[in-house]
Amino acid sequence: MVRRNGSTSVSDRRPRCAPAAGRVRPIDQEPSTVANKNVPPRAAIVYIVDDDDAVRSGLSKLLQSAGLQPRPYGCTVDFLADVANLPGACILLDITMPRMTGLQVQAELRRRCISLPVITVSARDDEDTRRWARSLGARMFLRKPVDDQALLDAISWVTSPPAPE
Repeated sequence: MVRRNGSTSVSDRRPRCAPAAGRVRPIDQEPSTVANKNVPPRAAIVYIVDDDDAVRSGLSKLLQSAGLQPRPYGCTVDFLADVANLPGACILLDITMPRMTGLQVQAELRRRCISLPVITVSARDDEDTRRWARSLGARMFLRKPVDDQALLDAISWVTSPPAPE
């Protein structure tokens, strides 16, 4: 924070692609004190980007029933305007959409340094599509119609904190 002439301004000196914020413990508490508190974990936010209303609605209901926070988008432009690097969040992204394909969305996320894990879904299941999605950073590729439990397992896997080494 920099103070000038009685006003406060923030000096932004973060690297362009700073990693998403992790869990932070209060400075005055030992890690064991914080870890032992019975605080329920925050539900993962899942951005759902699919142009099909029925798919978005069905996925939203499934995710809510599993205790997750769905954020559905039928338009890639609206999604790109709202998406943020939130800890524990992920993106469920349809590959085949009008205006901007899921692969183009992935490229734009990468350009903007949005590092959320992406699970791509598509009715198209060919090696080229899967390879392209992975090359742009997709962590998983699921074929439509998506099995409910497979989707919930995939979300759990991509949003879990890394295992200690």
